[in-house]
Amino acid sequence: MNRRQLIKGIATLTILPSLPNISLAAQNPKLVWVLLRGAMDSLHGVLPLDDPDLRVYRKDMVSAVENTALPLERGFALHPALRNLHGMYQNGELSSIVATASAQRNRSHFVAQDILESGLPVVDQNSGWLNRAVDAYQGQSLAIAHSVPISLRGKRQTKTWYPDKLPDANNDLLNRLSRLYDNDNLLYDRLMDGINTRQKLSAMMNEARRTQSFAKLASTCGKLMSGAKGVDCAMLEMGGWDTHNNAVNRLRNQFKQLDTGLLNLKTALADDWQQTVVIVASEFGRTVAENITKGTDHGTAGAVFLAGGAVAGGRVLGKWPGLAKANQYEGRDLKPTSNINQWLAAVLMQHWKLNQTAIAKVFPQVTPITEQLIS
Repeated sequence: MNRRQLIKGIATLTILPSLPNISLAAQNPKLVWVLLRGAMDSLHGVLPLDDPDLRVYRKDMVSAVENTALPLERGFALHPALRNLHGMYQNGELSSIVATASAQRNRSHFVAQDILESGLPVVDQNSGWLNRAVDAYQGQSLAIAHSVPISLRGKRQTKTWYPDKLPDANNDLLNRLSRLYDNDNLLYDRLMDGINTRQKLSAMMNEARRTQSFAKLASTCGKLMSGAKGVDCAMLEMGGWDTHNNAVNRLRNQFKQLDTGLLNLKTALADDWQQTVVIVASEFGRTVAENITKGTDHGTAGAVFLAGGAVAGGRVLGKWPGLAKANQYEGRDLKPTSNINQWLAAVLMQHWKLNQTAIAKVFPQVTPITEQLIS
């Protein structure tokens, strides 16, 4: 698009005040990292219904969903609000990994998130595992966030995008900017990036501004990743998972929004879904037992979802330790039987074809899981 074409199109275009610099390079394969901040209660999302101790410790929570839970293999079931994820599971596009955790053991949200996002033996808030992976892959990444999360911080540049509530630039301003930037290639290119992004998102932008819900942001993410000009990798975040009380109702709403968001992401990615892996994780799990306020407290091990057309799905992965008191971590939590970084490393090796040298830089001192995760 040259300056004359830009001015000609101003009458039908508006542009975001903050122009995202979205790369026009790269397409497949795609990777999406979804971080559920607040500690998702995995025992209510991926229910181990065949474990007799589940009902001992969670009588009320289990009774609310067990008759409508969606069956998986190995005696597990998905929460009934995760019906779209269950459809992916039946289609071989979703696997659940149970009883996995990062290296954190102090149950602090902020510390645990830093450990998970950094992926290093000693946390470095300026070096995230996903940034190191994108650097090794030589790809382009995007954070759907106001600022760059730790996962995407590092030496490789990443872009950010988030819907603002400021008014659009008017046509006169666009006209003036196009003339002002005419002799500056860098600024002019940034203006083009903003207009191209606005064109791509125009049908979704007003709704995204109104709600800024995970479901809407996931749609936008898919749009920005799809096609030959889409980015290779993106990160999404969803809060609200710290369910210390009224967990049954709150988690029903949370799971429904997560489920809708992942379906929206799939829909927006269109054909690119077949070359996509979506990793959904949280900083830690919740306690095995309900508390007196009908919720659960900070725990240790949790579950991870792997979704996407590139996933060898339809499985429940990970070693199950059991919920008996003797098997619980510190007598209260689901005990970890694997490190989440082992699974992430395996995804990077199999999906992005990173070699052992690259993996060692992304996740030092980690041995990838040998399970075949990618189809």
